Amino acid sequence: MRLHPLLLLPLIAALSPTVVAQEKSGAEVYQAVCIECHGSGKENAPRFGDAKAWGKLVREGLNDLVPAALRGVRKMPAMGGNPQLSDLEVARAVVHMANAGGGKFAEPSAADAARWRKKADARRKG
Repeated sequence: MRLHPLLLLPLIAALSPTVVAQEKSGAEVYQAVCIECHGSGKENAPRFGDAKAWGKLVREGLNDLVPAALRGVRKMPAMGGNPQLSDLEVARAVVHMANAGGGKFAEPSAADAARWRKKADARRKG
């Protein structure tokens, strides 16, 4: 069965722009948001590519790193200061930076991002 493209227009129009919009890669989020601090080490942020600075963070793992990025930590605001990012985009940026600092993490999934959001929200309340 083949649907006529015009029949899909109401469905597409009903979707929110964030669903239709192309999500950014970790590198794109880094370049657009994270580079301001992680590129220079501003406010003691671990510099991109600095294996020594990222070593301890990489050992802590994504289950600590991503929730911290989602909720904010020390001087870093939640979502790197850009609430327009999706949780998955933030997770991708964390993986991108951690891997540049010596990590070997796989691309996160939507399920990973949802799990990390729950951890971030639980830590914020607790």
